[in-house]
Amino acid sequence: MKEGWEYKKLGEVCKTYSGGTPLKNVNEYYQDGNIPWLRSGEVCKKYIFETEMFITQKGLENSSAKYYPIDTVVVAMYGATAAQVGILKIQATSNQAVCGIIPNNKFQPEFLYYFFSYRKDFLASQAQGGAQPNISQVKIKNLEVPVPSLSEQQSIVDYLDSAFAKIDAMKANAEKALNEAKALFQASLKEMLEPKEGWEEKELKDIVDTNCPISYGIVQQGNHVEGGVPVVRPVDLNKKYITVDNLKCTTKSISSSYKRTILRGDEILLGVRGTTGIVGIATEELNGCNVNRGIVPLFFKDIICRDFIYYEMLSPAMQSIFAEKTTGSTLKQINIKDLRRILFYYPHIEVQQQIAVTLDSLKSKVDRLQENYAKISQECDALKQAILRQVFE
Repeated sequence: MKEGWEYKKLGEVCKTYSGGTPLKNVNEYYQDGNIPWLRSGEVCKKYIFETEMFITQKGLENSSAKYYPIDTVVVAMYGATAAQVGILKIQATSNQAVCGIIPNNKFQPEFLYYFFSYRKDFLASQAQGGAQPNISQVKIKNLEVPVPSLSEQQSIVDYLDSAFAKIDAMKANAEKALNEAKALFQASLKEMLEPKEGWEEKELKDIVDTNCPISYGIVQQGNHVEGGVPVVRPVDLNKKYITVDNLKCTTKSISSSYKRTILRGDEILLGVRGTTGIVGIATEELNGCNVNRGIVPLFFKDIICRDFIYYEMLSPAMQSIFAEKTTGSTLKQINIKDLRRILFYYPHIEVQQQIAVTLDSLKSKVDRLQENYAKISQECDALKQAILRQVFE
């Protein structure tokens, strides 16, 4: 605690309310509503100027939702954003997963915002429950908060605003560089892989090795089996080259019953179920491994450069085709019959290799900037917490 500061439980110095949810099956509570209705997932930024949903006056009157005035400090109590804090810049209501701290003459809203940002991890640790842990309003009311003078609060807010603005600018610059590199890469994919005069046009079934038929992988992987056969899942297609690291394993008997999809270690791996169109390349260490039903491994004839096809599959045109071929409502997937008939365009293999080298260079830059952005984001968050500790401890 800061020496010289008075501390009180929040409930002793502030009024707090939680909201409510009008019955979802009553259309007149929502249809053509004009009263902003905040949900906990939207408490994710400092100032909140709008909500995604609205309720009607009848919805307000027939639920426990309440109006929060402008400058109400809101704290998310449920779900992934539990303990996140924001400041309303509009009059709004909320669901029961949001706690509103009503403005008064003892606090600057921004001071409370920064204090709750400082105590975020502590509050999150207080969450209880099963499937969706939540922070009770009682715990928020019982949180001890400092009550310095308004002038001192303003000085602290000015200092933190200035410091955080510089940190945010550093993060924004890294994000801008990353987005520019991504845009260049996408533009290059589109331009370089657009079919040109002299390019061949063939269906997928005509350019894959006939000894490796196009087929789904393992239907049921079951639980992870120590010492079993590694299996690539769609969730593992998160980079260009797929390695054995962190793969779950199935039994040898299950893998051997799907011999058609046992990997050599240099196939294109295409996601065809759930998130369709994701793609990766199997590395040598995946030799003898398998894939689950969400992936089709593709081994191409010598006329095709594997890296070229990898980028063609990532191109906007091909991603659009994958989306068109995806069917199903509950479980979305690409049918093998439709997959076999997809048209691919390609130049002479030497040109394919040249295109792949150029795109590799651009993708490497994107990957480096992605890593840099992730590092800077982490450092910025840590720096903000260090500054908050300096102020409040």
